[in-house]
Amino acid sequence: MTEKELLAVACEQFLGKNVQDIKNVVLQTLEGHLRSILGTLTVEQIYQDRDQFAKLVREVAAPDVGRMGIEILSFTIKDVYDKVDYLSSLGKTQTAVVQRDADIGVAEAERDAGIREAECKKEMLDVKFMADTKIADSKRAFELQKSAFSEEVNIKTAEAQLAYELQGAREQQKIRQEEIEIEIVQRKKQIAVEAQEILRVDKELIATVRRPAEAEAHRIQQIAEGEKVKQVLLAQAEAEKIRKIGEAEAAVIEAMGKAEAERMKLKAEAYQKYGDAAKMALVLETLPEIAAKIAAPLTKVDEIVILSGDNSKVTSEVNRLLAELPASVHALTGVDLTQIPLIKKATSAQV
Repeated sequence: MTEKELLAVACEQFLGKNVQDIKNVVLQTLEGHLRSILGTLTVEQIYQDRDQFAKLVREVAAPDVGRMGIEILSFTIKDVYDKVDYLSSLGKTQTAVVQRDADIGVAEAERDAGIREAECKKEMLDVKFMADTKIADSKRAFELQKSAFSEEVNIKTAEAQLAYELQGAREQQKIRQEEIEIEIVQRKKQIAVEAQEILRVDKELIATVRRPAEAEAHRIQQIAEGEKVKQVLLAQAEAEKIRKIGEAEAAVIEAMGKAEAERMKLKAEAYQKYGDAAKMALVLETLPEIAAKIAAPLTKVDEIVILSGDNSKVTSEVNRLLAELPASVHALTGVDLTQIPLIKKATSAQV
């Protein structure tokens, strides 16, 4: 039953049971009432009036199953029979009469049925045509209405989707705006904190770096200025010393130049006065120096060995070298040693 109270009763009675258990309970209840009613009726009443029998069962069983929350909607007797053929014997005469009447009735019925069948077919065709027409009209109207409904549904769906998306976009925009405002507030706070930190660091730098640096710079500047003055004074003193030394050296060079010039002047006058003799004297003075320069490489030689088995040949080699000496001096200096009387006599003696 669908009433709230009776539905609660049904839940109380059958909660936790399966469908087969419920069927068994209802079936047993109806079977019990069926047996009690069978005891109050004759066999003929039961056999001949099954509808009355079923009605009595419904009336008697309905209160009991109703108290279980079950409502009997339909109850019919499908068959009535016995195991000793009592019911079949009871109805044989009646059955024959009924069979006769039935055959007559069947023939008449078939006749009337044929007539009625033709009429019914005609009516059926008319009704079918009208029905098909109405079905087609209804189908067309249904399709049109369905299309209109679908169009309206699609429009409403699109509007709802668009409204949903717009609302979502608005919500996202609001969320983003709030996030931006939060970021702005956080950034302002961060900027304020950074500004305070900058002031603190600036003060700390002033106290720990700038002031000591300024003092150190002032000290270094004072030292540099003192060093500068010192260097200037030293440079001035050095310049004065160099100037004095230069003047002294210039004076010495001047004096030496004058002396050398005087010496050269006197030497030139002596050369001019004595002529070839002076030149000869100058050449003779420089010959040792020239000989020293020529013999300088020989100073590194420990020993000179002349391989010759003839002593006279060694002597002749030495005499040859000495004889070539005046020619070499003449080639170098232009002075002919053979014209000097002493040298000429010595050379003749050697020859």
